[in-house]
Amino acid sequence: MNIEATIISNLLHNEEYARKVIVFLKDEYFMDASEKVVFSEIHKFWTKYNDVPSKEALQIAVDEKGDISSTIYEEVEALIKSLGKTDSNKEWLLDETEKFCKDKAVYNAIMESIEIIDGKHKKKSDGSIPDLLSDALAVSFDTHIGHDFLEDSDDRFEFYHSTEERIPFDIEYLNKITKGGVTRKSLNIIMAGTGVGKTIGMCHMAASNLTIGKNVLYITMEMAEERIGERIDANLLDIELNRLKDLTKVMYDRKMEQLKQKVKGKIIIKEFPTSQAHTGHFRHLLNELSLKKDFKPDIIYIDYLNICASQRLTGSNSVNSYTYVKAIAEELRGLAVEFNLPIWSATQTTRGGFSSSDVGLEDTSESFGLPATADLFIALIQTEELEGVNQVMVKQLKNRYNDVAIFRRFVIGIDKAKMKWYDAEQSAQEDIIGTTSVASSPEGSQFSGADKKKAFREFKM
Repeated sequence: MNIEATIISNLLHNEEYARKVIVFLKDEYFMDASEKVVFSEIHKFWTKYNDVPSKEALQIAVDEKGDISSTIYEEVEALIKSLGKTDSNKEWLLDETEKFCKDKAVYNAIMESIEIIDGKHKKKSDGSIPDLLSDALAVSFDTHIGHDFLEDSDDRFEFYHSTEERIPFDIEYLNKITKGGVTRKSLNIIMAGTGVGKTIGMCHMAASNLTIGKNVLYITMEMAEERIGERIDANLLDIELNRLKDLTKVMYDRKMEQLKQKVKGKIIIKEFPTSQAHTGHFRHLLNELSLKKDFKPDIIYIDYLNICASQRLTGSNSVNSYTYVKAIAEELRGLAVEFNLPIWSATQTTRGGFSSSDVGLEDTSESFGLPATADLFIALIQTEELEGVNQVMVKQLKNRYNDVAIFRRFVIGIDKAKMKWYDAEQSAQEDIIGTTSVASSPEGSQFSGADKKKAFREFKM
């Protein structure tokens, strides 16, 4: 008995097995005409009745078909009669069925690709070949269909005592507010006015990720790839942006060789046209990078969210900005979940928020649906006083990693010439309300209303 016949037999006689694999099996995986007919009828029965068909029901369904030849009918009839129970090992059977699906998916993708290359395919072009092969290689059984609260309590207990993988910052207070860094499957947003430093922040974090061995994908729709590379160069080489052009080729190559010895990660920068690219393009890019460069990012930066397109909605006048930007945010977070990694992006403040020294969620431009979707939403605020001492205030607006009231506001240093963030001195935090949860801190009871007003005076509207 071949694996196809074994699979079909167990679909009829092993309900537990059938429920696990029926959703992964396809007609085109069965090359023999009689096996294809039998599987097709089993699948139709499952779809309609959510149950295993009997051999009698299967035979009646075949008898009612009027589109098969007498030769095929005889082969189908003989196959149905031969389908008996098997005593196959459960794990072996699942493994072999998964291998069968993978092998057939790859074979079919290769054959379809050849048809495309030969110009015989009526619907697809050469550009669809990478997706065909990528989808085929990705075939796998995922039989997990939910967490049973009572039965899976052991799994839940292990989760409580496990250390969740995080990508840390090199900025002390960002690590404090996120309990050590951002997690996978998350969407994290920086909000700031024009020129405050959104791109500096993302370039700095990308450079920091690189130094700890993480693979980084930086997608830009506002600046050219070379401009983003230039900013990361300034950060990593510790050279002012306008001094990079003064380096000779020999000096630059020497510094890059030294950098290659230090960093273990890799960074890819990809430019898309403004407002033209959506998560479908990003997904295709990720698959291409995996196939062509064997590159899988640990984190993605998208500069920036508001100039992405939505894959689901068209940017026509009939779609308001709230709905459109919220759709983009939801699609990006879905991409983070699909590829099991964190995504960073940015958004602008409103006109009122641009001139405000205490930005709130209401100052989010275009769509309040964006912070509703994000896991971490921080605002960068820079007054003339802060700019004079090369600092920027960070204010938490939403935080799913930690209590947003803890270190609600803090300052970090910013070196715009070298495209860097850095830890500000602790004394710089003393005038910022919200660096600790006042209600729960020992010092909270001694912090009078007058003291609060004095400390926060320079940040008032």
